[in-house]
Amino acid sequence: MKKILIGAVVLFVFVAGCNSFRFAPTEEQKQNAYLHNRTAAIAADTAKAENCSQELQALTNLSEVQSRAFMAYNGLPAQYPKAETAEDVLSETSAAITETATLQSADRPDVWKLTDSAFELAIAVCGLAGGIYGTKATSFLKQAQAKSQALKEIVQGNELFKKTNAASVEAFKAAQQNQSSETRQIVTAMKS
Repeated sequence: MKKILIGAVVLFVFVAGCNSFRFAPTEEQKQNAYLHNRTAAIAADTAKAENCSQELQALTNLSEVQSRAFMAYNGLPAQYPKAETAEDVLSETSAAITETATLQSADRPDVWKLTDSAFELAIAVCGLAGGIYGTKATSFLKQAQAKSQALKEIVQGNELFKKTNAASVEAFKAAQQNQSSETRQIVTAMKS
């Protein structure tokens, strides 16, 4: 039963890839969400004060309400950036926070590190369980971990070959056409 569960988790990570995994929001991302909320609120207040069209007022009000979800998702920052006025949210400090948060939001965990960590954790749990089943499961997991490392090396080697031999890329792809759809999914997940 443990083998099936562990195999399912590992297969999920390989097939789904790491795009579904993200790092926890950083302080800058939390500050940016807060700034977004304040920007939307100031825009809504400005639209109302300037007696803009009902449509623009409705849009800016909706934007402010929607930005609350971003702030709730990211969490509140430990230190709030200055954002009381339009000048505050349009400052260079706010722009720097936004730029940093944008760069950080693209970060994803390395699928190879996640997989290796999952194997290490599973091996440790099996070691704690002990007994004949624990020993067998540990052996199975160590073998699967070695196969994962081999797959990593093959994928990285293939990517290096394609980069250094641009003229051979089409021939390389043609040679890989007979792969099963499962293999293609795993390799695609590994490359991303």
